[in-house]
Amino acid sequence: MSLPVIFVVSDSIGETAELVTRAALTQFDGAQADVRRIPHVNGEKDFMWAVDVAAKQHGIIAFTLVFPDMRKAIIDACQAKGVLWVDILGPMMEALAASSAMRPRLQPGLVRQLDEEYFRRVEAVEFAVKYDDGKDPRGLRAADVVIVGVSRTSKTPVCMYLAHQRIKAANVPLVPEVVPSPELFRLPKGRVVGLTIRPENLNHIRQERARSMGLGPTADYANPDRIRRELDHSEDVMRAIGCPVIDVTNKAIEETAAKVLELIRPSLGPGQGGR
Repeated sequence: MSLPVIFVVSDSIGETAELVTRAALTQFDGAQADVRRIPHVNGEKDFMWAVDVAAKQHGIIAFTLVFPDMRKAIIDACQAKGVLWVDILGPMMEALAASSAMRPRLQPGLVRQLDEEYFRRVEAVEFAVKYDDGKDPRGLRAADVVIVGVSRTSKTPVCMYLAHQRIKAANVPLVPEVVPSPELFRLPKGRVVGLTIRPENLNHIRQERARSMGLGPTADYANPDRIRRELDHSEDVMRAIGCPVIDVTNKAIEETAAKVLELIRPSLGPGQGGR
């Protein structure tokens, strides 16, 4: 069965209206329709021709328009020419406004913006996992920020927090026995941020960690001399890189991440690092 032409009219790209239209079509066995999308409508001139065609071919106009005057204009045009019309977005917006006493933003394309933000966030989280703990130095140049520091300075949690702000963050542990990747020293200024902590606080954190791992309190991991040597080494590396350093002693993850964002914000692209 062939149905009439259906024009999908939108002040954004029209994905929502087309999705609803095609979902409705699946309820009619064997139904086929010519669904034509008319995106980025700015005025009556953008849709009047479709109303004329629909009138001649007994077609349907389905639309998602956020501005009330645009919705009224297309409804008036359809009624004047006897064209069937479906306002997909308007009734729900009006119901939400009536039940909440809130005013809609009347900004086209917000759904797609939310989708893009979501996928950027997912991509950033995957990046943080892939390039956690210096697993692959090839990710350093692709990162928005590289966090460096000794073990247990919250590098991974900070990177994950930043990822949820759509920031691609990698981290590299600084250990005296391991020579840092040369790539770390070639990164543009402002791309690397160091984390440090007071020795006594790190000692306490590592003792707790060693206990949870079934290690004794005398394990080298939590040895005060070892900790001081690691911190001295990390300080030398950070000085050689020329990166800013944040003391994370008694700082919450959110506080450290906010400071990192403040340091790197000038180098970020539009739409990164929250609103």
